[in-house]
Amino acid sequence: MDAGRDWKKKNGAAGAAFEQSLREARERREAEMEPETAELAAYRLARRREFEERARRRPFSIRGWLEYARWEESQNDYDRARNVWARAFEVSMSMMDHTVWIEYAEFEMKNISVDSGRLAWLQAVSCVPDVDELWHKSIEMEEKLGNIAGARKVLDRWINRLPRAGEQAWLSYIEFELRYNEIERARSMYNAFVFHHPKASAFIRYACFEMKCGEVERARNVYQRATEKLALVANSALASEAAKEDAALLSLAFAEFEHRATCIHDFANLQVCE
Repeated sequence: MDAGRDWKKKNGAAGAAFEQSLREARERREAEMEPETAELAAYRLARRREFEERARRRPFSIRGWLEYARWEESQNDYDRARNVWARAFEVSMSMMDHTVWIEYAEFEMKNISVDSGRLAWLQAVSCVPDVDELWHKSIEMEEKLGNIAGARKVLDRWINRLPRAGEQAWLSYIEFELRYNEIERARSMYNAFVFHHPKASAFIRYACFEMKCGEVERARNVYQRATEKLALVANSALASEAAKEDAALLSLAFAEFEHRATCIHDFANLQVCE
């Protein structure tokens, strides 16, 4: 219990430090802003007219909007940059690929606030849900902030995109839980993973996890469940070659497991006798 409190305290401090570093970076940029001379004002006005003309002629040019938003950011005019981003998404959202969303979310987090960055990541995964990188970025941000519960909520959203949630969503959730030594949560995720992806590779991953935890009987139970499930499919009249190969792969892995388990058992008995 004390270790858990210590971890939470440490993680919260890391999150506060991350927010503070972003805030200080914004303050430094603002302090370095040049006073707007008449010459600089004229230059900016001319450039904005160029960008506006380009936007009028080619309103669906993502590249044009990006260059406009980046230029406004380079002038440290974040309100104008946000306005350009908003206009870009209004006319071209359906054509925005995930790299544009990444740039936008990072702009919000770096220049506006952590909360606006968080909202941007959530918008990104809603609009482009099939790109794993966006989910990972959103989770990473919550972890950096020390918001583990928030990261878990993002992961819940990802896996609940059933039936479209792919294997990577489940594996990312499992890896996340293991990073924080949440063994029972990881085990629960593995159970759900093999339910939604009943393939030999998934069951083998699960069994290997149990072996790493020193749970030989649990690992054996995973293989036994998998054998029953995959054999049922492979032995049916309509079984595909892929299903038969999957069952054969599992049988081989199960046999190797039993051989390894026997060696471990024999070695343990030898140690006791000595």
